[in-house]
Amino acid sequence: QVQLVESGGGLLQPGGSLRLSCAASGSIDRINAMGWYRRTAPGKQRELVAFITSSGSTNYADSVKGRFTISSDNAKNTVYLQMNSLKPEDTAVYYCHTLYTRYLVGYEYWGQGTQVTVSS
Repeated sequence: QVQLVESGGGLLQPGGSLRLSCAASGSIDRINAMGWYRRTAPGKQRELVAFITSSGSTNYADSVKGRFTISSDNAKNTVYLQMNSLKPEDTAVYYCHTLYTRYLVGYEYWGQGTQVTVSS
């Protein structure tokens, strides 16, 4: 069993800041990468926001570069997403995602999602 516990979503005005957290626990030998995806509307595909590998390499969607920062605490198996200068188009359900290894086999797992709403 693997758990991803997300926190930090909410409602805020344009230009505001928010930090999302996601803590992984359970039957995990090694986390290889963690990241955030979002779904902006029901029926739309989830899109990558940012991810970070266990070695610290990061990747961002063009739409959030310069505004969002992903970081991790490997000792706590936790990933953070600092979101600044938020725009209405950032409104979405944000999902935590992880790639991990258990008994030398790779797996992926998704969190339940946390709502972020940016509106005046």
